[in-house]
Amino acid sequence: MLDIGNLKYDERGLIPAIIQDYDSRDVLMLGYMNEESLKLTLETKRTWFFSRSRQKLWNKGETSGNFQEVKEIRYDCDRDTLLIKVKPTGPSCHTGKKNCFYSPIYKGNIEDNKVLEVFDLLYERILGRKEEKAEESYTKYLFEEGIDKILKKIGEEASEVIIASKNDNREEIIYEVSDLIYHLLVLLAERNISFHKIRKELYRRYNK
Repeated sequence: MLDIGNLKYDERGLIPAIIQDYDSRDVLMLGYMNEESLKLTLETKRTWFFSRSRQKLWNKGETSGNFQEVKEIRYDCDRDTLLIKVKPTGPSCHTGKKNCFYSPIYKGNIEDNKVLEVFDLLYERILGRKEEKAEESYTKYLFEEGIDKILKKIGEEASEVIIASKNDNREEIIYEVSDLIYHLLVLLAERNISFHKIRKELYRRYNK
């Protein structure tokens, strides 16, 4: 373990700290720490920073209640930047956004990004259908019918996957597996289980 006094602070005694969501891996914000705020962060297991504008220490969440529980702290190969993984209790940005990096300059192939995020995007949309009152949709219909209807559909879709697989029809397998995954996400939303919990469980198994 490195003595924090051996980190490379700048001429003002500061070191940049990248704050990352421990679960989702989203980069939440960038702050600056001095040796004292880093010590407080280690002692309290909550992030403390040094405000360059106010020239004072501040504890993230002290006014908003949006604290960041520290799970891991790393330093880079040059010892002049920190990576701090946290579990946030609320938005990390003072604007109320989940993170501070919501203004794009360049996104590359947006469609590719959406494909990679499709499980999370679909789950969020399903949650929205669960809460909305006016708009009618198949998803909303499933929630209105209740758990028995949702489970019945999962059983039907699982059977369709089996049939498609027995038929060795590639396109049909893709279509039916997609149907099954969708209905499983509806089940998770019905039981208030975040998709991220499934991701964590799979990652736990992967590490065994």
